[in-house]
Amino acid sequence: MSTEPPETTENSEPGTPGAAAQDGAAASGSGGEGADSTSTDGEGVTGAESDGGDGEASEGAAQQSEAEAELAAQRVERERIARRKAERAAPVDSGAKLSGQAADLLAAVRAVESGAKPTATVFSEPEPPRRPAAEPARRPEPAPGSAAPAAPASETVESVRAVLTEGGAPEALAAQVAAALGEGAADQLRADPWQLLRIAGVRPEQADGFARALLGAEAGPDDERRGRAVTVWLLEQAALAGHTALELPALTATLAQRGVPDADAAVQNTLAEGEALAFQDALDEPGAPARRDEEAEEDEERPVRVLVGLERYALAEESLADGLGRLINSAPKQDGSAEDWEREAGGAGSAADLVRAVAGHGLVLHTGGEASRAEPAALLRAARALGLRAWAATAGPQGKERFSALLSEPGDANGAGAELPGDATGSGAVLPGDAAGTAAELPGVATVAGLLSGAEGPGRDADGAFDLDLLVLLDAPQLDVETAALLTESLPDGARLVLAGDPGVLWSAGPGRVFADLLGARICPQIASRRPDPGPLGELVSGVGVGELNQVEAPGKEVVIVPVRDAGEAVHRTVQLVADSVPRAIGVPAEQTQVITPGHGGAAGTRALNAALKERLNPGPGRFGGFDPGDRVAYSPAPGRTVPGQVVKADAEGLHLSCAGEAVVVPKERVEQSLRHGWALTAHQAAGARWPAVVVVLPGDAAQALSRPWVYTAFSRADRHLSVVHGVEQALARAVAEIPAKPRTTRLPALLAPQPPAAG
Repeated sequence: MSTEPPETTENSEPGTPGAAAQDGAAASGSGGEGADSTSTDGEGVTGAESDGGDGEASEGAAQQSEAEAELAAQRVERERIARRKAERAAPVDSGAKLSGQAADLLAAVRAVESGAKPTATVFSEPEPPRRPAAEPARRPEPAPGSAAPAAPASETVESVRAVLTEGGAPEALAAQVAAALGEGAADQLRADPWQLLRIAGVRPEQADGFARALLGAEAGPDDERRGRAVTVWLLEQAALAGHTALELPALTATLAQRGVPDADAAVQNTLAEGEALAFQDALDEPGAPARRDEEAEEDEERPVRVLVGLERYALAEESLADGLGRLINSAPKQDGSAEDWEREAGGAGSAADLVRAVAGHGLVLHTGGEASRAEPAALLRAARALGLRAWAATAGPQGKERFSALLSEPGDANGAGAELPGDATGSGAVLPGDAAGTAAELPGVATVAGLLSGAEGPGRDADGAFDLDLLVLLDAPQLDVETAALLTESLPDGARLVLAGDPGVLWSAGPGRVFADLLGARICPQIASRRPDPGPLGELVSGVGVGELNQVEAPGKEVVIVPVRDAGEAVHRTVQLVADSVPRAIGVPAEQTQVITPGHGGAAGTRALNAALKERLNPGPGRFGGFDPGDRVAYSPAPGRTVPGQVVKADAEGLHLSCAGEAVVVPKERVEQSLRHGWALTAHQAAGARWPAVVVVLPGDAAQALSRPWVYTAFSRADRHLSVVHGVEQALARAVAEIPAKPRTTRLPALLAPQPPAAG
């Protein structure tokens, strides 16, 4: 792999990302254009940028006439006036003149609403060190479509605004508080000021200050209301970190850290009020063999752990376990004889084992990288040939497009095939034929969100279940527990479900680790693909998956390492790669190159990178909420979902986007919460999608945020070319070798385990 930008690789030396610092010295000697070039702007690939950096331009500027200078000054003044007009036309920045605690509170709420920072990192690490470039998490909130009809009455908002003002909190939060607390919100807030913690971005110390302003000396750390509110807040923070519940000792210990004098009483009060639920899950002793229930002594007590969780996640996890149990324990619908299934398996090549497993089981797990998707595609074609109503669902629209194209290739035993005529989305196209020579309709592909909403997919039958016989769910690691529960609940009796995905990628943005829990439970067939991802990129990613950062040969510049000294140079080199080097040397245009970085904040986070990329690729004043036509954006229609798109225009309806060819309108009031620029994404946002070229940016302050799943996810988003802007030295190799996925506390394994019979 190269340690130079793409067009200077002819004199480069091979190296690994972990050795980029050492390789950079060799690179700098190849003609003075290496990553360590001594030019003042760090330019090592393109020479002077388009900012007028050459001597002739500066000499010409010095010889401008007075008239030309005056025209230039007028032009600058007109631009300034235009910007001021745009700012006046934008939504009023309520609370802009606040100061002190109220300003801090409003800033915290807005930062979390926009996804700029997580609400808290209480449970994101075993210890909570400061992490300057941590992967952000977003607080669960209602989907935009469901929030609009429940808008609070104006009288309720006004009454809440009066209470907020009295307590020194920004009145701009009135609508959110009214929506969260419902009718009588003002009375509830006055009676229990700590209910302010239900607003995303508010922290206990801020709610404490609000409570003291309203209640005076009555507001103390031992207040029962405070204990309940902080308990619920901590459970919500745990959900943001992926936990569906917390073990009781961990919860009480964290409550004590938050200044709750009697943590046990706070938990009990929360349970008594029904704001949380407690569970006792039986545990097998570590290393003990599985025991038959009839062999257990009647008076023997199995060890248990006590968990506390929010009702929504507890019910979702139990519903998911029930749905999975129904699939596992019921015989799948008999569609075709055993001979028919075996005939299809015989023609499915590397997917033969998958076809055979699906023939006799209601739930099957399939694991593998990008190349392994050919096997679910072969399964779907075989199922349609047998007359099954077969559908696939992907995490996002990009995955849908890619898998639809894959389905349109009939394939042979080795996965090769020619593209079919017809609609690649699955409507109206037919396969050339199965082994018997009969035609079969091309299976359909939907997104998970579209399938659940009914906007895509087969629709639902009279009982409300999906009108299908087989559902292949791709990108399974991205499934959170609530989405997985909705999907399993919607499957009809006798249907088959295949969960397919790469177990090495990051887990879901929402709570739970459904795919990993199912793989660990071993309650259904698991088919591991043997199809490796090809080329140097496949070799690199496969090594990362097993904890090795291997040196790979990249004769076609598939992998390039760009060492940098600091975050400022990282931003500069990233813009240079996207705008010039990759298009010129690799042939991938800027609009097909995706930047991935560990976090939103910091000097080389998504915000800084997007600002620099916008200035270079689509400069403009940001006339509508900071966006202009042509901007690449990351649209979040719901928490945990990110859809790449592009701004088309803005009008009274809102901001018009094109997302994977579909028109989307984001209302003006939702722009700040659900949109950000999308030239640069985090790895969580990028999961489930791939691009021809990817630039992974690893600034020095990102070292603590790196883990093997993060690196695996970021590197595996690239199809043809990967550039690594490397500033973390040996931290990258150490993360790949030593830092696995962060543990998550979930109840699904215990719910799926065989339960002992009830006494008597």
